Amino acid sequence: MPMIDANALRQLFDEARTHNAWLDKPVPEHLLHQLYDLMKWGPTSANCSPARIVFVQSAQAKARLAPCMSEGNRAKTQQAPVTAIIGMDMAFYEHLPTLFPHNPDARNWFAGKPDFIATTAMRNSSLQGGYFILAARALGLDCGPMSGFDAAAVNAAFFADSNVKVNFICNLGYGDPKALFPRSPRLSFEQACRIE
Repeated sequence: MPMIDANALRQLFDEARTHNAWLDKPVPEHLLHQLYDLMKWGPTSANCSPARIVFVQSAQAKARLAPCMSEGNRAKTQQAPVTAIIGMDMAFYEHLPTLFPHNPDARNWFAGKPDFIATTAMRNSSLQGGYFILAARALGLDCGPMSGFDAAAVNAAFFADSNVKVNFICNLGYGDPKALFPRSPRLSFEQACRIE
């Protein structure tokens, strides 16, 4: 597989930023479909694919979400054209006969094992959340991922009577570059990595 070009790398990583202010520009629904259709191909263990997404876009849905957000995240979430709730299906293993058909016993790896289910759902829905952000950036969208919210309130408002629980929340749209503050530093390779 060839390396993608430098412009694509800049768009996905070097120049991409976490946005907190948004332009008044809607995100078309077809782009949300395209975003999912890209992110779904990212790898997960046993192709378990536990991420479930609610795209909060309407005024009514935003009004349900606002009280669930921490005070510092409320206004920017209200302003964002779309807010994605990245959830994790705690019954993801029920889909393994379809998603992992070459091993007919895969469902039984998880059934009745709540700790294994929880760690697998969290790890793999988080991976899918990373793919979500990269897919959004590849499509020209900006992201504002957040963890400042009341999880129980989000679950009650958006996932009641389901097996899904929230993992994290990500604002989505076209960020206002004038509102960006200087980019924060990152650790160097030597600080974060070692080769053995």
